[in-house]
Order: sequence, then C-alpha cells, then structure tokens
Amino acid sequence: LSTKLLMAGHNTTLVCLPEEADLINKEGTIVRITRRGASEPDLIHSSELPGKVKGNTPENVNPSDYDMIGMAMQEPQYRAPSVWDLLKRIAASGKPCLSIMNMPPLVYLKRIPGLDTEPLRSCYTEPRVWDDFDPDNFTLCSPDPQAFRPPEEKLNFLHVGLPTNFKASKFVKPEHNTILNTLADDIMAARYKGNEIPVKLKVHESLFIPMAKWSMLLTGNYRAITEGDPRSIKEAVHSDLPLSEEIYSWVDSVVQTMGANKEDQVPFEKYANAANSLLKPSSAARAVSAGAKSIERVDKLVQAIAGSFDLTNQSVDKNIMLVDGKLVENNRD
Repeated sequence: LSTKLLMAGHNTTLVCLPEEADLINKEGTIVRITRRGASEPDLIHSSELPGKVKGNTPENVNPSDYDMIGMAMQEPQYRAPSVWDLLKRIAASGKPCLSIMNMPPLVYLKRIPGLDTEPLRSCYTEPRVWDDFDPDNFTLCSPDPQAFRPPEEKLNFLHVGLPTNFKASKFVKPEHNTILNTLADDIMAARYKGNEIPVKLKVHESLFIPMAKWSMLLTGNYRAITEGDPRSIKEAVHSDLPLSEEIYSWVDSVVQTMGANKEDQVPFEKYANAANSLLKPSSAARAVSAGAKSIERVDKLVQAIAGSFDLTNQSVDKNIMLVDGKLVENNRD
C-alpha cells in the first residue's frame, strides 16, 4: 500500500526496526509485481515515484506529523514496549487509523453492534494495547494482496504474489472518510511508466467487508500448518476441496450472524481459484515452523465469536488444537 501511495504522489513513513529504517533511507523500497497480461514482473523502485518514503523507528515518530496512520504488522508485534508506547501516542493524537491487519484490533470490533468484545480479549497476545483508542477514529482494511519478502532479498524488498485489492470499511467521521476516499481515488488514477498497476484501495460502507478474509484464513492459511512441515496454501485448500468449502462456508455463516450481508463476502469458487496461485506456505505456517512462540490467532477469534452464537465446527476446532499444540512445543524449546 505504501508503494501505491507513493505512486499516487503521497509521502509515507515506514515505522520499523533501525536496520530496516536505515536501509530504506539509504536505498528506498522495491516491490516486485506482475501486471495483468505481462510476461515479466515490474520492479518498482520508490526512487522512481513522485511520493517520498522514509524509514523511522517507533521512538522517533510524532503522530501529529501525519494525516492518517496505518497499522500493518502482525498482532503479537504490537506488544513490544516501543510500539506500545507509540500506540499510546497515536491514540492520544486522535488521528484516523487504518488497520491493515488480518487480526482486527479490538477497538475496531467495538464498532460491531451487539458484539461483546470482553470475551475476545484472550484471543490477543496483548489486548491492552488497544484500550486507549476511540473506535470512532479507527477502521479496518483487509490485507487481501498476498505479499512476502523473499529470504534471498534485502529487508526493503517485497514480492507481490497475488495482486488483489485492499478493501477498507469507512470511518465513522466524515473528515476521516474524506482522507480515505482521496487516497483511494488517487491510487486509482496513478500510473507507473504509463501502465496501470494492480492493487487498489476500495472503500466500502459495510463494517464486515474486511472480514471476508476470515474464511480464507481458516480455510487456507491456518490449515497450511501441519503436524510436520508447512504446506502451501494451494495444497491446504485443494487437497480436500469439499472440506475446504465446508470450513469456508461455516466461517461465512459466523460473519453473517455478526451482521454481514452475503454480498459482503467472496464466493468460495473465486477463492479456490485464486488459491491455485498460492504456492507458498502462509506466513503463519512459516512462522510456526521457524519456532515462533506466538502468532496472530484469527482462527481463535472466529472460534470465540462463533461460540458466543452457539456455533461450532469440528474441523476448525481440530485445526486450532493442532496450532495450539505446535505453539506449546515452540514455547517449550
């Protein structure tokens, strides 16, 4: 998203570790992405774009310097002391916040009418980091584009494997929506060397649009975690397509029980087709395999929300137990 904003002429600051910030400030960023119909990918260097990017560390960021703040890390990372301190300053600033996370911050879930968020706190590594935020200043964007940093590349490099769109729910406040819609329109109009580059920012009325990703995560991403080595998302989905569809539909039903319309969600057939190109394990599967002691647990969040509606699914529960067990092993080592 940062690269698309740079392409549209906006300036961005990436908050990261000192080593990453130094590299970004020295060399910029590089994104590898393939245009529709192109045989070879584009390598988009930030130095070629009209907007300017810089790296900074949490301690040195002043939230008042920015029009909008995006949050795009894995949920467990927000408990780091320097990041938590920055979150407190962001909350105090009253700036609009766009969460680009699979795991919706608790503050966003408080915008869902009738949803009791108190029982959901146990699904978060550190739920208190969200307590200072005003839900009216917060919205959620589904990080649908599949991207990762290849291990052989530098820290400022990103490969986009599935160039789909970011889907954001609108803010409560009109002035915040003005900023969000301006960014979306500018990204839509932006071109790179005369070419349209995939990945847009789409703004939606529904609070539940970003939650369409939940079905995909529980069907593919978390099921890429196995008792042995991690498997690709494609294999997780297509090794047993009827089971995948059953899990996918069940998660859809949970979100609909929360208040979503069927139109807010993505048909299973479309997801299954897209999964054919997801030839790598999910980031969660790679993290667990690498010994991570915690990962973000959208699977447990969905399970907890479903439980509040007396909804259960044995296949989902079984996979959650598997992931729990792998994390217990990692914490024992």
